[in-house]
Amino acid sequence: MELTIFNTLTRKKELFKPLHEHHAGMYVCGPTVYGDPHLGHARPAITFDILFRFLKYAGYKVRYVRNITDVGHLEHDADEGEDKIAKKARLEQLEPMEVVQYYTLRYHKAMEQLNVLPPSIEPHASGHIIEQIELVKKILENGYAYESEGSVYFDVEKYNRDHHYGILSNRNTEDVLNASRELEGQEGKHHPTDFALWKKAQPEHIMRWPSPWSDGFPGWHCECTAMGKKYLGEHFDIHGGGMDLVFPHHECEIAQAVASQGSDMVRYWIHNNMITINGQKMGKSLNNFITLEEFFTGSHPSLAQAYAPVTIRFFILQAHYRSTVDFSNEALQAAGKGLERLLDAYARLQELTPSGGGAAPVDVKGLRNRCEEAMCDDLNTPTVIAHLFEAGKAVNTVHDGKGTIAADDLEELKSVFKLFLEDILGLQTGTAASNGNDEAYKKAVDLLLSIRRQAKENRDWTTSDRIRNEMSAFGFKVKDTKDGFEWSL
Repeated sequence: MELTIFNTLTRKKELFKPLHEHHAGMYVCGPTVYGDPHLGHARPAITFDILFRFLKYAGYKVRYVRNITDVGHLEHDADEGEDKIAKKARLEQLEPMEVVQYYTLRYHKAMEQLNVLPPSIEPHASGHIIEQIELVKKILENGYAYESEGSVYFDVEKYNRDHHYGILSNRNTEDVLNASRELEGQEGKHHPTDFALWKKAQPEHIMRWPSPWSDGFPGWHCECTAMGKKYLGEHFDIHGGGMDLVFPHHECEIAQAVASQGSDMVRYWIHNNMITINGQKMGKSLNNFITLEEFFTGSHPSLAQAYAPVTIRFFILQAHYRSTVDFSNEALQAAGKGLERLLDAYARLQELTPSGGGAAPVDVKGLRNRCEEAMCDDLNTPTVIAHLFEAGKAVNTVHDGKGTIAADDLEELKSVFKLFLEDILGLQTGTAASNGNDEAYKKAVDLLLSIRRQAKENRDWTTSDRIRNEMSAFGFKVKDTKDGFEWSL
């Protein structure tokens, strides 16, 4: 099985070949934990969860590192302003690490609800200050940084003379200069394009550590380079994140790696596109974001209803990870209905038995290969979903008695659905209410609906309607059939 992925660095699809046979190292930029996770956080988490799952299915032993940014991400830009977490702590009269702990737990809870697998390692920037200081020392030693008034800055012009600053974002230093702020308020820099490796803390700055240059804190870009090197080595396979991180964050990471060790650390750069709302990126900086908790509860005024976490996941996977996804209630409602049809077909599949007779056999051969081919083609989840929908039509045909299926084909179909729907796409079919006791949960619901059916037979419409209406309010969909009933949640 050969996986091709789109490499942002070369701007083309490349055959994935890990540094070490059967071992893949993957680093993904995680959240800055100073607020509740929102839909923009969900997309990279789900994108790289899919890659993590598929690499493991393909036989690789994967070390997946996803960082927590809890220091050095400043309010105004990468180098100026107040630390976002320190500001939150000051406003709420908390210790910064209280803020970090609270929102990290909120993030983990949201990821668990979205069925995002935890990474192999989840390092915190604040726990790797020593590694970041050592990285800065090495860059200074190699002549690509300078100290200024207790801060240390990366010398972009000097680096660009020897290498190419802008290789990932396809920019040159003139483009970067035009996009940079003037030196006002940044007098310590030699050039507007230079970025901070270490910042001297002002007296009011509460997050600070001792260093050879000053009591201060590392620049935002240092953490990923330092922690990637610590846990994955000087060279590793995949670095991922949102497309908004290509410049300046990932561009600066490349420069830091080359300046410190003479070569880039990363072989494949993979970036997911953005979630938009009315055509604008959804995010805290634009104040147009909706938190995941608001989606799950329906409490935001822009939402027409609450949306289950699995619906959010399906909504994101319906689009290729490199395309934008524009939020609307209509799009989410359509995703919910599509997911319901798919899960209904999957539930019916579990009840099917081999059949023969006068009806024509359904054709389900080759489904596994088609789904694998789609995943191997740059993680094409929309195509996988389309293949599963087609297979779902065959399931419904057999279920309705209009087609037949042989025993071998039925077992293969069940295996493929489980593999791609649950194990790879992560569209879990259990419910939170079951708490892991799925069989007992299903039996309890079946019992209640049996009581409703008996009430209907006895013309006890009051009991029958009450059960139907209250189950509907709880989120159950009940369908009466000639043989009894079907239900889904």
